[in-house]
Amino acid sequence: MPYRRLTRFVTAPDGTRVAYHTHVGNAPEGEAELALASWPTVLLTNGIGTSENFWRYIVADLEQDHRVVHWDFRGHGRSHLAVQGDYSLRAQVDDLERVTEETMTRGDGRPPHHVGFSMGVRVVLELYRRRPELVSALTLIGGSPSTPDPTAWFIPLPGGYATLERAFRSLTPLVPRVAPLVHELLSSRLAYPFGRASGLLRARAPRADIQEFLLALRRMDPQAFWMMMRGLVEAPPSWDVLPQLRVPVQIIAAKNDLLVPLLEMKRMRERLPGAEWVLVEDAGHAGLVEAGTEIAEALRAFRQSCGVGPAYPAHVS
Repeated sequence: MPYRRLTRFVTAPDGTRVAYHTHVGNAPEGEAELALASWPTVLLTNGIGTSENFWRYIVADLEQDHRVVHWDFRGHGRSHLAVQGDYSLRAQVDDLERVTEETMTRGDGRPPHHVGFSMGVRVVLELYRRRPELVSALTLIGGSPSTPDPTAWFIPLPGGYATLERAFRSLTPLVPRVAPLVHELLSSRLAYPFGRASGLLRARAPRADIQEFLLALRRMDPQAFWMMMRGLVEAPPSWDVLPQLRVPVQIIAAKNDLLVPLLEMKRMRERLPGAEWVLVEDAGHAGLVEAGTEIAEALRAFRQSCGVGPAYPAHVS
């Protein structure tokens, strides 16, 4: 990755080390943390299995005049596997709480603007439920307060959520056996064409970005990935957090997202009538790289309009 960044760790009560990365841009070597301390902080929370390159457009834009931080879920990137095997949604919220406190301590002391993508939407909403004073604004990208209703899938699942939870529990022992087959598929030349043919990827999805994501996914511990998925399915929904929000909120939806359907994003918009709504055309769940410039510009404009961030630096046209 072309990033210049400083990586630090927080340690969870169970002993798991969780990595977070401060993007230092052109700050002087060895003085970056001090140089950026007074800049407004934007904290990025990813989706399950997603590689950090999904943030590259937002990082490239904001690191010019913001302190941009992204962190890794347990078993992702530089973060360690969960010491006691806890990949529940609650554990992820615990980790984000510690990362947020640490970034505030090393920064200007003010709460960051939280940007959540996919599963990250649930995580940042649950952080707000627990510690609203740690959040100055929210941008929710391609994610829902709950797992999309299985009875509303293209092929409806009888029994809905209850059936889905039972399926995850019963299939867990098979993960080690199936993982080699999944890795083989992810390594195949057919992975990208399959994503395009299935509609999961749009025509403008950069092949290099998707390949980097697939490489990161292949390197991830399959049990960690599965247990995070299971933890997400088993966690109570976060819809009741929405009426509690007292900070500026931006919702960014992709018109062609098959994993978090537009209908689900519109449902969230209805619950948050005061939120800024951005609909990205010709983009799917990989919208952060398919429409990266558009999303980065929308995020900056939102920060400026809400008075929580600066306009473009003078040297940027």
